[in-house]
Amino acid sequence: MSTRRHVITVLALAAAVQGAALAEQSKPGGGKVAMEKCYGISLAGQNDCAAGPGTSCAGTSKVDYQGNAWKKVPVGTCVTTKTPKGQGSLTPLKA
Repeated sequence: MSTRRHVITVLALAAAVQGAALAEQSKPGGGKVAMEKCYGISLAGQNDCAAGPGTSCAGTSKVDYQGNAWKKVPVGTCVTTKTPKGQGSLTPLKA
């Protein structure tokens, strides 16, 4: 599979996961969906927080799928999220 196809596939997957998260964030009746931190799935500069030493927080990850940067996802979806570098993790990944 070409690099361009990989990027398109990953972006489509990320958009689907994010769309599902946004659609589910507010349940009827005002309830919120439980969210969890998922490491190693964010693209460069699109993490929610924790991007390692020398960074301040959200939007500071330096590379795609940085192992110590996380995004919030609905509970139960993290470890099934696939990237070109593997699956998401509930704990920080080694660089």
